[in-house]
Amino acid sequence: MHGANLGTLLRTCDAVGACLAVPPFRWVDEAVARGNTLRQPGCVHRVGSPLRWLAAERAAGTRVLGVELADEAVRLGDLPAARGRTVVLLGHEATGIPPEALDQLDAAVEIPMVGHGHSLNVAVAGSLVLYKLAGLL
Repeated sequence: MHGANLGTLLRTCDAVGACLAVPPFRWVDEAVARGNTLRQPGCVHRVGSPLRWLAAERAAGTRVLGVELADEAVRLGDLPAARGRTVVLLGHEATGIPPEALDQLDAAVEIPMVGHGHSLNVAVAGSLVLYKLAGLL
């Protein structure tokens, strides 16, 4: 079900100098390992309660962006490079970001699509946003 998405995202995080924050679910370690081809350990933070962690990050001044379709979403092409600590929140490919986490967003980022698909693979979407925020696109 989770494929190699988390390991692929970890490799992208490594490529742009970011870390991956993951929830404490049992399947996470295996999912991270499945797509991870890094020769050294990647930067992975395990967060006990994702909602509490997001709230604490925002309270500390971190900008929280969600990759989500929303009325006020910023198009990926218009997203400026991050100028400070930024968290990118990714939801499930089919259901998106959980409603209770949407309140923690400072902004939503939309990846325009012209084809028939409704969403991109979560690793692909996350990678596009990370490269844009890193100023590498």
